[in-house]
Amino acid sequence: MASPAANPFSLMRRTCCSSSLRALVSSKASILPSNNLSSFSSCNPKLHFLHPRSYALQVRSLCRITASFNEEASAQAAAASVEIGGPTIFDKIIAKEIPSKIIYEDEKVLAFHDINPQAPVHVLVIPKFRDGLTGLGKAEPRHGEILGHLLYAAKVVAEKEGIVDGFRVVINNGPGACQSVYHLHLHVLGGRQMKWPPG
Repeated sequence: MASPAANPFSLMRRTCCSSSLRALVSSKASILPSNNLSSFSSCNPKLHFLHPRSYALQVRSLCRITASFNEEASAQAAAASVEIGGPTIFDKIIAKEIPSKIIYEDEKVLAFHDINPQAPVHVLVIPKFRDGLTGLGKAEPRHGEILGHLLYAAKVVAEKEGIVDGFRVVINNGPGACQSVYHLHLHVLGGRQMKWPPG
């Protein structure tokens, strides 16, 4: 089974988070006892720093803020480059140039695990042919059939993943919704209790 390839957005998120943590650690290191080292690996398993519990919570909070900021920055960068019209990472996954863990495939759609999961089950469902559908906001009447088929495929994925009794389907459209790849895609999320309202 092929391992998922890193995508530029997840790599950027990890790098920025690590840099922010290093800065915070170096600023706190002088006031904490040097013999109380512990490993905190939620953002970077190689980072070691001094620990009171409240300090760990501060770092965890910083990591969330940094990751959120990076998602927004990635979305803005993706939106700025969408007019170029070149192939996306999804086109490369469809062509099997980039490995992915495929859950479902037919002649119209492909479903595979997200490499940056936001739930125990997080699968992306994409049309194999973009046909102008860089996002849901670009949908036209002629896209009705593929849009319906994408939703049907999301249900098939939920069945295959054992989450049909509780799952969420998300479509991010545009930079304001943190769309990071301009090839229409559905996120199928499940395996945990979903909250409302969503983020």
